[in-house]
Amino acid sequence: MKLTCAIIDDEPLAISLLESYVNKTPFLELAGKYNSAVNALPALSKEPVDLLFLDIQMPEMSGLDLFDRLNHRGYEVPVIFLTAHGDIDMAVGAMRDGACDFQTKPINVEKFLPAVARALENDRLRREGISRDIREEVKLFQSLSEREEKICRLTIQGFVSRAIGERLEISHRTVEHYRGSALKKLGLHSSADLAQFFARVDAFLAANPER
Repeated sequence: MKLTCAIIDDEPLAISLLESYVNKTPFLELAGKYNSAVNALPALSKEPVDLLFLDIQMPEMSGLDLFDRLNHRGYEVPVIFLTAHGDIDMAVGAMRDGACDFQTKPINVEKFLPAVARALENDRLRREGISRDIREEVKLFQSLSEREEKICRLTIQGFVSRAIGERLEISHRTVEHYRGSALKKLGLHSSADLAQFFARVDAFLAANPER
């Protein structure tokens, strides 16, 4: 049985690229593609899908607004947000509200299947109430050095290694060394994983300031 998915993006090239990936993925079937959230909302309300590829920045109604409206209607579906670099903070906020993953546009083919697998797995864990103990993640977070944490936070804000190096007055190779060290400590593999981790930890610490 194939999983149905929908693509919502106001850029025709972005839709075409994702459609080509979906068509080459045996377990996915494209149920719809929409150039605006306004057009997608009634269609999705009538015919739910198993997975959404959702652009954040769109005219009339943003991807975040659509996500919020679907949530209020009890529409629970794994979402992969498609973001420009400047949208990453918004995407991290969406992660706190139940989104499953985000990818910087244009998503490349090497990242497509891992993103889909991660979104579906995160959705399964969310539905079953299973996750790595947040207290364990807080301990891992606290094991980071001040510089590692700073580099991680700049990374999930969309800064590349050279830009981070200029900000911190270190070389881009040093940035990559510290980021690699942080990922190893946290047991993570990508910037998307890092953003999800920090979103969970920041939300927990905000709710438990005494920790």
